[in-house]
Amino acid sequence: MMGVRALLALAFAGTLSPPASAQVVALALPPPGASSCGGCHAPPGGATTVPPLHGRSAADIVKLMAAFRSGSQPSTVMHYIAKGFSEAETEAIAAWYAAQK
Repeated sequence: MMGVRALLALAFAGTLSPPASAQVVALALPPPGASSCGGCHAPPGGATTVPPLHGRSAADIVKLMAAFRSGSQPSTVMHYIAKGFSEAETEAIAAWYAAQK
């Protein structure tokens, strides 16, 4: 039987549509790397000058991360951070933050 982590990895990779119960778990638990974003990107209303990611569209987050990776979006540290995530990891993180309200 497939483990929960493997099931979620396949779901985020788009190769499997998990049952609704697994989708709830996938949204409740941040994917690897997502918790590191919260150090600077506080939830809406949090005390930070960095824009929140919660509730922002996944497409916007993915697009910005690609721009940071390529250097077309100026930044102080995000160009370094973005290069540390694969496209699949970025998409999983973006989907999780987009689902947070």
